[in-house]
Amino acid sequence: MSGKTTIYDIAKELNITAATVSRALNNNPKISQSTRKLVLETANKMNYKQNRLALALRSGKSNNVGVIVPRINTNFFASVIRGIEEALHPEGYQVIICQSHEDKNREIENINTLLNAQVDGILMSISNLPNENDHYLERVIQKNIPLIFFDRKKEMENVSSVTIDDYQASYEITQHLIEQGCDKIAYFSGDRTLEIYEDRYRGYQQALLDNNLQINEDYIIPIKSNVVEGRDAVEKLLALENPPNAIFSTSDFAALGAIQKLKERNIKIPEDFCVFGFGNEPFTKFMELTISTVDQAPLEMGKITAQVFLDKINSVGNKKTGKTVVLMPKLHIRQSSTRIPLI
Repeated sequence: MSGKTTIYDIAKELNITAATVSRALNNNPKISQSTRKLVLETANKMNYKQNRLALALRSGKSNNVGVIVPRINTNFFASVIRGIEEALHPEGYQVIICQSHEDKNREIENINTLLNAQVDGILMSISNLPNENDHYLERVIQKNIPLIFFDRKKEMENVSSVTIDDYQASYEITQHLIEQGCDKIAYFSGDRTLEIYEDRYRGYQQALLDNNLQINEDYIIPIKSNVVEGRDAVEKLLALENPPNAIFSTSDFAALGAIQKLKERNIKIPEDFCVFGFGNEPFTKFMELTISTVDQAPLEMGKITAQVFLDKINSVGNKKTGKTVVLMPKLHIRQSSTRIPLI
């Protein structure tokens, strides 16, 4: 058949009305299951393609959901996306994935693109560059489109979020290192303008205070999440007059870099120096020296984020109320921080 197939062509082929074809294609409950099956089979044979944008404009629903992450090339964000997709696909939703690359302008472009695509919701983990003007996020709310933060969030009225208890995770990590005999614990900090990194710092700080240990500002080093930064940070720490005997890194990649540099200096891990990471990247359990870390439950976080969206979009009451979900972290205590065997 030449040209683009229309519902009128299908109607003519089946000797039914175009209205019946349209209802069958759009799963109208007034159409019998047998008629719907026949229409769908015929539409498929005739290579009929629905105009999804036109359908979205008519119904006010596109069945597309936007997901914005800083980057997808980490196990954490890839697993969150997988969880979101696994929860939304059975409900008839397609996921559109965008990356901000930690660039606020790129993040704004992502939002604008998704709004223009008529998405039914936006699920996002914000970039770590501060921006006092959140007008681009307010636009989402003004359009009555559900906005749900996961992992990294901003405090916004009536906006839902799904995170882990970063404070508790950091407190438990620091406490573990102290119990292993470490009394000079360095801290590799992420960008503390982001709530998750500030919460992690507070947990580290409180555990030290609760154990009557001094907070040494020389031990607190801001890093980006990569191996090179971890190596460079260790160089700075070892050059101190009073170097530490443990590192708590808010990044597994920086923890790996730290371990590499310590080994090059012939410093024994964990006998002389303990290291604890964060994120449970796959490599942490496959190293010759396995790395202690925190499981952030990314798959579960993705599925719960999707469910929060579904609950919001399907609620018959006030859709403007926000929901806060906090997941409990799980510590994986491995060789890099274990001097004393666990009971």
